[in-house]
Amino acid sequence: MAESLPSLAFLGAGSMGGAILRGVVASGIRIDGGITATNRTPEKAAAFDDVDGVTSIALSEQPEGNADAVAGARIVLVGVKPAMVPDLLREIAPHLADDAIVVSLAAGVTLQTFADVLGEDARVIRSMPNTPSTVRRGVAGLAAGASATAEDLALVRRLFETVGAVVEVPESQIDALGTISGSGPAYVYLLIEEFTKAAVGLGFSDADARLMAEQTFIGATALLEASGEDPAELRRRVTSPKGTTERAIAVLQDARLDRTFSDAAAAALARSKELAAGA
Repeated sequence: MAESLPSLAFLGAGSMGGAILRGVVASGIRIDGGITATNRTPEKAAAFDDVDGVTSIALSEQPEGNADAVAGARIVLVGVKPAMVPDLLREIAPHLADDAIVVSLAAGVTLQTFADVLGEDARVIRSMPNTPSTVRRGVAGLAAGASATAEDLALVRRLFETVGAVVEVPESQIDALGTISGSGPAYVYLLIEEFTKAAVGLGFSDADARLMAEQTFIGATALLEASGEDPAELRRRVTSPKGTTERAIAVLQDARLDRTFSDAAAAALARSKELAAGA
């Protein structure tokens, strides 16, 4: 595992880019050449005043800031809104180093879009991180473009491993990955919401219901991680024969949760395809 990472530029260090930036710094890994981040306003740029080793640029005050940021960067992370990506790529193309690796954080923007502007030889990797990256418990999908080398992918993998787990996929699987790890946190929060409502319905106060529901989910997943067991095995250990949990699980299984989750993932994937087509 690499002991250091090369110089980094975060273009558009918003919620996701900022989370990854902070995760890299929090991990303590050495950055050879430092980190530069750009945002539109001084207010957004000031968000990194408390982060050691980061040069934060406000583009309203330094219009050439993106060009300046990429000029000295080995890894360039593109975190602007998807619609802004082509213009940004045109802006930075003349300033990229020959060995620069360009990493997309922009949902729905294809590797081909990057190749169209930067050229087919550009070393591009498309990523799909998720919001738990902000607490260094994320899952990121990585899809390498044709010109990215194995070493390029290994470097970018190391970068994302500072904020969680990494799954390498072909680009054709990136949208499907997004329906699981990208949208998945929302599914979990929905389950906790409904579990909390069930507790309130049993007569508990809102505060106690929320505490019980949230900590039960947090505790269960912590036990899953610590034990290394299969979730089905842990479920069996809680489910005594002819007991109360068995009766509850039967109700959930009768509700066809298996089909519900697969239908939800399919719906998310269908919408992803619509968005890619401009619908």
